[in-house]
This record gives sequence, C-alpha cells and structure tokens, in this order.
Amino acid sequence: MKKHVIAYLHTHWDREWYREFEIFRMRLLRVFDNVLDMLTKNQIPSFYFDGQVSALEDYLEMRPEKRETIENLIRRKKLFIGPFYCLVDEFLTDKKCFAKNLEIGIKKAQQYGCNDFIGYLADTFGHSQNVVDVMRDYGIDKCMVWRGCPKEIPSDFKWCGMDTVNLIRGYFHDEFSIKTTIEEKAKILKREFDLIVKNGKNENYILFPIGADHLGIETDIAEQIKNVNEFLKDDYFITLGSPFDYFKCQENNFKNFRFNDELRDNSQTFTLQGCYSSRLDLKRFNVECSYKLDLAERMKDYFRDNRYNTLIEHGYKLLIQNQAHDSICGCSTDEVHQENKIRYKKVLQVANGIIDELKFKNGLDGNKILNLSSQTFTGNIEFESTEERNDFEEVSKKYGFDKFLLADTQRIPITEDYTVIHSYITRVENVESNDVEYLMPIFRPSDLSITENYLKNSYLNLKIKDKELYLNETKLSLVDFVDLGDSYNFGPKDDDYGKEYKVLKTKVVSSDKLRSILRIDFENSWDIITLFAALDAHSRYIKFYFEWENTRKNHLLCFNVQMVNPIKTVFSEDMNTLIKREFNPEYDIRVNLPKEKGIEAKNNTAPMQRGLLTDDDDNNIGIITKGLTQYEVFKNNLYIPILRATGQISNPKNPARTTPAGPPIETFDSQMIGQNCAEMYLFFGNENDFFDTLNQVYNYIVI
Repeated sequence: MKKHVIAYLHTHWDREWYREFEIFRMRLLRVFDNVLDMLTKNQIPSFYFDGQVSALEDYLEMRPEKRETIENLIRRKKLFIGPFYCLVDEFLTDKKCFAKNLEIGIKKAQQYGCNDFIGYLADTFGHSQNVVDVMRDYGIDKCMVWRGCPKEIPSDFKWCGMDTVNLIRGYFHDEFSIKTTIEEKAKILKREFDLIVKNGKNENYILFPIGADHLGIETDIAEQIKNVNEFLKDDYFITLGSPFDYFKCQENNFKNFRFNDELRDNSQTFTLQGCYSSRLDLKRFNVECSYKLDLAERMKDYFRDNRYNTLIEHGYKLLIQNQAHDSICGCSTDEVHQENKIRYKKVLQVANGIIDELKFKNGLDGNKILNLSSQTFTGNIEFESTEERNDFEEVSKKYGFDKFLLADTQRIPITEDYTVIHSYITRVENVESNDVEYLMPIFRPSDLSITENYLKNSYLNLKIKDKELYLNETKLSLVDFVDLGDSYNFGPKDDDYGKEYKVLKTKVVSSDKLRSILRIDFENSWDIITLFAALDAHSRYIKFYFEWENTRKNHLLCFNVQMVNPIKTVFSEDMNTLIKREFNPEYDIRVNLPKEKGIEAKNNTAPMQRGLLTDDDDNNIGIITKGLTQYEVFKNNLYIPILRATGQISNPKNPARTTPAGPPIETFDSQMIGQNCAEMYLFFGNENDFFDTLNQVYNYIVI
C-alpha cells in the first residue's frame, strides 16, 4: 500500500556551536530572510522554526521591520515557533529552569500570535522522563524526540502518557540540498522511508523532516518534491505540511505502544554521554547560577516586590541561553565557551544584585536570618560582616566594601570605606520556613575530633590508613585514566584501568568547635592534588574541596567510592527528583569498543544534576555535588569525574565512537590546563537523608 509522507520544512538552529553566536546569527539572517520570502510568496506552505523562540528574537533584533510579516505568517499557521525559549540539555537543567524555559518561550511565542505547541526535542542528547510532566503543566500534550529511543519504540507511542513521535531517522535530512540527480535523490529517500516504515512500524503515514543544522531551504523545493514523487509513486507520496498535520492523522495510534522511562539508549543513535564531564567549569557555573537565580526570585516573591520581575526574566534568559545543549554540554569552540562564562557572570551579577538590594531595602542587616526554603532549617551557616564579632567563630577575612553601602543609592563608596570583611560560622536551630529570626550564637558541646590521621564527629570518621583514605569503612580514592576521546565521548585505552593516587601528607588546618578542616595531599607520579576535608559539629555530612593544577592533556580524573558489593542500582537527581537507574556492574567498555562504522560504545556512564545515592545493602553512600554532573559504574566502583581533559570537539579517531559527532576543531581550553577545583559532600543514609543533605548544602538562607 502506498504510504503518505508528511514532510515538514525546518532548520535546526544552534545559537552557537562550531562557530560563535554572532557569526551564526549572520547566517541566520540569510537563512530566515529566504524562508520569509518563500512563505510570503506561497512557494512553501509552512515552516517549523525548531521549537524555540530565541532564534526568532535573535533575528528580529537585526530585522525589526520584519515583525509584522512574521506575526501575519504565524496567525495564518504558516510559521510555527515555540514553545521553548531555547533547546536545552534535559539532564543538566533543573526543573525550575526547564519550567522557566517553557514559561518564557510560550509567553514570547504568544506575543507573536502562536498558540499551537509541540514539545519539540529533536536533538537533545537523550530525554528525561521528568520533562513530560513539566510540559503538561504548561498545556502541552504532544512531543517529538529522537536520540535515546531503543529499537523497540515505534514512530508513534505514549511516552509517560503523552502522544510522542519518535523521529526514527532523526531530524537531519538534507537530501534535497545534495548536488545530484532527482532520480538519485529519490533512491536515497526511498531507503530512508523504508527504514522508517520497518523500524517505526508505520502503516499509512510517515512524518519526515526536511532540513538540517543551520541549513536554508532550497528555492525549488516544491518542484523537487513534485519530481521525486514521480520516481516514488509506487510506494510513497510526499506532501509538504507540518508536524501538527501528522499528529492529527495519527491521533488514534499513539496508544498502541507505551514507554514510561527516560530515553538514553544509544543502540540506534549517539547519546554522547561524555559531554556531562566536559568543561566542568561550565557545569559549576550553571549549578551556581540556577541556585542563585531561584533564591533571588524567592526573595522577590517573599517581599512582594514585582519591580524585579523583568530583571529576573532577563537573568533566566541569559542562563537558558547557556543551557542550550551544545553550550552547557561543553562541545563547542573555545570562543563560544568563553562567551558562556561571561554570560554566567552576568547571571550572578543579576541574582546577587537583587538579593543585596532586597536585603538593604528590607533591613536584613547581617544580624537577621531569613529562611526561604519550604522546610525548617537547623545547621551551621556562614555569614559576612564588617564588624569584629568575638561571639562567632571566624572562618576567613578579605577586603572589600560593605554590601549595604553598595546598595544605598544615596551614598557612594570612598577609599576609607574599603575595609576588612570577616566570614563567620555559627549554628542556627529550628528556623521556620519563610520566617525571619535574629542571628544569635548558640553554644553546644562540640563532638569534633581531629589529628593528622583522622577527622571525626558522632556520625562520620575520615581516616588515613596505609596511605589510603576511608570514610567510616568505605575506601575513597582518586584514579586517573587515559582519555583518547573528545568533548562528546570518553575514549578509553583498551588496557587502561586507571592509576590510583596515594596520600602523601596531611595537615590540620583548623580545629574549631563548630568546624574542623584537614588538608590531605595526594600524589601520583606526575602531580599532587590537595583535598580540604571540612566536618561540622554534629553534622551527618562531610565537605570535600579539591584543588590542583592540571598540567597534562587527554586524561580523565575521577573521585572513586569503592563499595563492598558490585553496584547494580544508583538513584540520581534528575529535575529535583531521584530516579532509579539499573547497571550491569560487570560491563567493561574497554572490551566492547566498536569496530564498525556508525556505532557509539555502550557505557555505564550516566548524568546527574546535584547528586546521587547508591543502593547497597551494607552501606548506602550519598554524594551531593556542586557542578559534578556525571558518574560511572564498574564492578564495585562508583567513579565521579572531577576533570576530563580533551582537545577536540569531535575526534575522528575516538575509540568509543566510530563516526564523528561534529567537526574536528581543536579546543585547547577543554584540556583544562591550569588551576582546577571540585566540591562535593558525602553522607550515609537513605532517600530522606539525601534530600535533607541537599537542603543543607543548597540552603535558601539569607543573612
């Protein structure tokens, strides 16, 4: 039976990737000028603008005179935009940011007259099942995905209850731009259609994207399709339409197959899991900015000060631009990521500026504490003051201006105002949610004990034994691997199982009543890594802060937790919830490297957002991190990369992936040469302990 191919014209638009934003924007002007011209002249019926409005805003900033034309085309359902502001990576974006992405994107799209939306996720590196509920909250009832779908998923299915199209052969189809004959194009297309029918189990209709990354539309596309149809007439017939046309034709078929898990299978498409440890400095920025912007918005809402609404949205737009998948994943040029860092710094300026202004306006003068979380807070906190306070333990001091002075528009700082700013630590107890209390010193007998060989309290005991490190009885270590990969994939050397660092020396940094700190230096044959282990009195978690100078290229440095039993299950944070992932602990990527073209090695690597929890009958260990966003399971080892040094966007000789995922552009900065750091918090316990620790580390306390 002849099948109807509903083809839609599109371009996938990375704001930045292997070229910088402004260069890509100049290309966007040429591409979209042509699209608008063809739509206006009715040479094409419609155009799907990649599910994101940021590219349209980038265009209109340079072509403001085109707005009326664009709005007219959108009202006539010839141009489809939104619902997202940017196409972001789903595993590196927390729930608040993903919701903000939709909130801003839909608002902007509606301002241009668009009210028809599909959750269009054509090129993200796998898909979180948690995005479905967020999209549903914003009235979206249909979705399109590609990477990460296992072979058994057909073209049409219910994903976590939502009608979803699986783009079996992807979004990248530039067959009509290839310089060859119509007959040859028809042969190529027939092969593609046959594969979609075979793997997608399509009966009557096929949805087929025509377009590719940053690609314009051929001016004779309608004529080409007419001519191709002559060669396909026995099997297929192509008409130009939109994804909405396809959903309408297939509305009763989605219920035939259901899938209720995340989509991270790489047997059919690359999911590029190594990007979650590329350029970890970006990941640290991203986590800090997400937290600080959320805190600023909570504070704005608490004081009902809507004058900051525009600033908050501005901050989120900057942040979401950096969460575009090729940006936050760390797989772009050095110049792109240098611009990312500037954006992140601007986000922090916005967030910290709002927080400081609201503190000044509302009299939070450093003697009061405001709990903006949803839970009662008990624990140690740090705060700054220009006053010398003998009733609190001093942590450190620096020089600067009092933030209240900087926030006062009736004063300007002068040289004499540049003074010592002290950092203190104190304990607070039972501060209710959305409550303000005076900051008072609380005296409680300390349970801390520290020597050069151990650091402990009532719950945790960090000790050094035979040049190795243990937390309670769990061995912790640093392990270094060769990395022959690139920004997308770790490339293992087939006989390399890592070299372990040993403890070189230790030193007591501080032994105060509320917090004690032990310095531990690790050495390998090539460098020294310093760990500052900080433990608070009566705390159930310990803070690890690593700092070192990286002088070597092409390697992967991991923090390793050695469990008693093989690791089969890990619970990791995804969109502010813990999701369960199952692993085969005996799987070894080194003996399963691909030999055939077009294959990405299966791996035991997975992304996380702010932490994870192991599932071990003998000893569950939890880890909260600040910008460490990947882990790997092998036997009884849990590896968390704290640095991955590679030198190309896409290495054509990557042993873990036999086809390039991008251009082989050299990226010196991704070798992470120079000073590096990593921060994490370890504890033992269950899911409740995980969220308790998370709320301690990412507390919403304002002082």
